Amino acid sequence: MNKAFTKESDDDEELDDAPKLPHGVKNYITPCGHQRLQEEFDRLWKIERPELVKTITWAASNGDRSENGDYIYGKRRLREVDRRLRFLSKRLDAAEVIDPVQRGDCDQVFFGATVTIRNPRGEINTYSIVGLDETDPGRGHISWISPLAKALLKARAGDIVMLHTPVGAEEVEVLEIRYQAI
Repeated sequence: MNKAFTKESDDDEELDDAPKLPHGVKNYITPCGHQRLQEEFDRLWKIERPELVKTITWAASNGDRSENGDYIYGKRRLREVDRRLRFLSKRLDAAEVIDPVQRGDCDQVFFGATVTIRNPRGEINTYSIVGLDETDPGRGHISWISPLAKALLKARAGDIVMLHTPVGAEEVEVLEIRYQAI
């Protein structure tokens, strides 16, 4: 197929699973999350991309590029790496690093809080409210724009907050709030 009829989008959302930041909202992130993004950017920029360029240059020097797997795969992978680098660069530029440890003794839930809650079934869970690029529900790290985090924001220990879920609304009790390194 002629390349004129194929769509090659530079849209960062197609490659990355990370949700797009809401318009006009800052990209809050913890120091550890910022460091992970920066390390990924540095690895791609300083190690993986130069190796790909070397491979592509070598493959291109071998002659016919139309059936050269190293060349075709290398170019495709280079586009993916460049797209990820653009995405990471935008996220890092927009990042506002907030260290939860700096908050000290605060009795309300804000970004960076680690909150222990009890649901109506009596189950006790602990969640840390982190940036959009740091979410990991398996480890209890939820985005500050998630429904649970939004329900918990500004709550104090002992408060009962209303959480709206797809199954319906339920009340959860805030048991403990602490600010620690995440």
